[in-house]
Amino acid sequence: MTVQRHANERVGSKERHPMTRYAICGLSRRALGMYALPLLGSPLFPGYGDYSAHGELVGILDIDMERVRAFNTEQGSAIPSYEPKHFDRMVSETTPQVVIIASTDGTHAEYIIKSLENDLDVITEKPMVIDCAQAGAVIDAEKRSRGSVRVIHNARYAQPHMQIKRMIRQGLLGRVTNVEFTWNVDTYHGSSYFHRWNRDRSQSGGLTITKGCHHFDLINWWLDDRPEQVFAYGTLNYYGPDSPHNPSRQDDIGGSVAEQKRRCPYHRRWHVPGLEPPKDDHLRARERALDLPYTVQYPQDRPMYIYDEEIRIEDTYSVVVRYRGGASMAYSANFSAPWEGYVLGINGTHGRLETVHYTAPSRCPFPVREGQQIAYYPLFGERQVHETRQMSGGHGGADPLLRHELFVGPLPESEELDLPAGSLDGAYAVAVGEAAWRSVEENRPIDISDLLPIERKRSQSIEER
Repeated sequence: MTVQRHANERVGSKERHPMTRYAICGLSRRALGMYALPLLGSPLFPGYGDYSAHGELVGILDIDMERVRAFNTEQGSAIPSYEPKHFDRMVSETTPQVVIIASTDGTHAEYIIKSLENDLDVITEKPMVIDCAQAGAVIDAEKRSRGSVRVIHNARYAQPHMQIKRMIRQGLLGRVTNVEFTWNVDTYHGSSYFHRWNRDRSQSGGLTITKGCHHFDLINWWLDDRPEQVFAYGTLNYYGPDSPHNPSRQDDIGGSVAEQKRRCPYHRRWHVPGLEPPKDDHLRARERALDLPYTVQYPQDRPMYIYDEEIRIEDTYSVVVRYRGGASMAYSANFSAPWEGYVLGINGTHGRLETVHYTAPSRCPFPVREGQQIAYYPLFGERQVHETRQMSGGHGGADPLLRHELFVGPLPESEELDLPAGSLDGAYAVAVGEAAWRSVEENRPIDISDLLPIERKRSQSIEER
């Protein structure tokens, strides 16, 4: 289990027993594929790997007890299950060493802090928390605890992203001056956030946090720097009741979800009669063994759809971020794009780096080559092209590497590239996201030091000197 080193803001390694005892909070789809099935070494899903010789799943906490019972039945297991109010009883009865948190984003802070109060190590899915106040509370709890926090910022582990980190560290760009980062989320994946709890800022922090933390952490990590100030514009263009694509608005057909889907261009685009829907789990039901009930989280009598009245978060952003070291970033995100991926440019005093990434080639409306090219343009030289491999496994091959690091031991690249993310990394990724949506709401620049408690303490310390 990795630990956060507050003195130098690096993540190191802590010794653990060969057979580590894990408890999971939140039996989400992510928890199933990333943690539960690999720890069980499920013969039904050998593609996830078998880590049962390295760890034992001893407890599951979830709001959907029916879901956990169905999971145990499907897997032929008898893992003890607990409701959220019985967290302390789960710890007492199952004695885990590590708590894995993969529940809805808004619950992360509570489970992280309770785990740390029990001196347990924590592995938490991103975002670590949904606002800066929670981030400060987590960091304070970690300082008081013998436990540590590891944040699963899996985007760091993709081969192209590790190569970009190497190129910057090798000095190819010189001092980084500014970053251009455009992230497109296609009409399948982008709309999926508005079918689910992510559309509620009180549960997710909004899209600049629940999704954007991926992107902001990448930039923080690539630059090896901390964000200082954020200014943003954003609005709700594609989803919610005022969407230009809302059939109810156009044709006055009534508000039933079934009728909306029948006429909805998003639904029709990806659900063509006679054709198999995309191989993606954001909306599509998983294979039979993972098609578990969600009776509490998604009750059948309260269907969610992308044009619902309660949708208020933004789906389009333009963000500018200034970093302590002097670099800046122009970031844009569009959650209803024709294709999914990003366009990246990083400029430095000695050159420029460019690359385009296609996240979902199978959903792309044009042919996409395998692998990802990274072009380097020396300021006074000829272009150089770096090829990166197409890796198998979730999130562009990142998930298998992460599972090995979490359950077996550090990767060779972990120390070389500072791959593991700790609580400070998680906090700063959330801070940019919160600053962005607050800037949209307040129409002004937001200083990170005004949001993040550890930044306020840092500023006070500098003033005292």
